[in-house]
Amino acid sequence: MHRRVAITGVGVVTPLGTGGPAYSSALFGGATGIAPIDRFDAGRFSSRLAAQIRGFTPRDFISPATLRRMDLLSQMATASAVMALADAGLQVEAADRDRIGVIAGTCFGGTDVAAQFGRALFTEGPRRANPILVPNTVMNAPAGHAAVALGLRGVNATVNHREASAEVALAYAAETIARGRADAILAGGGDVLSEFCFEVLSHFKAMSPQDGEAEAARPFDARRNGPVIGEGFGLLCLEALETARSRGARIYAEIRGWGMSSAPAPPNDWPADPAGPVLALERALGAAGIDAGAIDAICASANGGRRLDALEADALARVFAPDRQRPLITSLKGALGESFASGGMRAAAMALALKEGRLPPTVGLETPMALLNFVRAPLRAALGNVLVNGFASGGTFATIVLSRPDAKED
Repeated sequence: MHRRVAITGVGVVTPLGTGGPAYSSALFGGATGIAPIDRFDAGRFSSRLAAQIRGFTPRDFISPATLRRMDLLSQMATASAVMALADAGLQVEAADRDRIGVIAGTCFGGTDVAAQFGRALFTEGPRRANPILVPNTVMNAPAGHAAVALGLRGVNATVNHREASAEVALAYAAETIARGRADAILAGGGDVLSEFCFEVLSHFKAMSPQDGEAEAARPFDARRNGPVIGEGFGLLCLEALETARSRGARIYAEIRGWGMSSAPAPPNDWPADPAGPVLALERALGAAGIDAGAIDAICASANGGRRLDALEADALARVFAPDRQRPLITSLKGALGESFASGGMRAAAMALALKEGRLPPTVGLETPMALLNFVRAPLRAALGNVLVNGFASGGTFATIVLSRPDAKED
């Protein structure tokens, strides 16, 4: 069995707003969620900006009794799941709960609660460590909490491929539905901003500013000097296209294909050779059965890091003819920050872009580093096929093809 897979629901908790309408309005308006950190004192760090979630009220989506058992990352995941199901118009009934699942990606998991538990464990001893924190220190806590809260008994899995985690989760979910092993899956991912994670990244000099210039997120810019860190969660409701059409569901997009690859690279760096990302791009196009010339827009993985942005720009120039007006290229990490498993939020953005016929700009891009068709201001555009890239440090690459269900193949 090989069924076509549709996106019918969007659920997001982002630095630009909670829920599809708020996210869409801010995103396509060119807003940024990057601002000075106020969750913890960042005065001792050279980096003091982040894209924090703001205005998120978990009790709007989760009962108080359930909420007490969740860490922030699981709260964001569960709220995203509730919104995605509601947006898709799916009711979880006893007859179908075994066929609805959750597949979520995360890069670091709940580092805030893990640090809290570890601090008590190593400073006060095991007897003083809060046992209620233990279930939230594991990577699969967000997917598990979301499934329990919604009463889902279908496939439940967690993907950990660093910055490509959410894109791999989406591919895994789409393949599961295509093979008839589930009727609907909430798929995507996210990460949380914590003082512990921020301190580690600061120690490794992995954030802007890396060279004395002003701190800022500048994807694909000649003056880029490292990423600004973010957080958030995004889940999409995936289901068989035929089923979605039969029940009259609104269809944002179809997941047409995906490609993955890897390349030798240091654990916290990217390879110099673009062969790895080129292979992921070509595999995605091949799986979708479309030519490079049919791609109208790309949501890039670029985050303002010197090596990542150069690698992706090189790969895109090799796959797509440089003299075409397409594809249009945008990166959302100038608005969302480097939120690590951000593929759910970014795939949601491109699903909304296909539905609404517009593209968000690459916030922070002033002086393009390459001769590519970057989106530098909010743009209306006729879109049929788009890509979402998830490139992970260490050399893992994933590309997802999203299409309008009626999009042409060439």
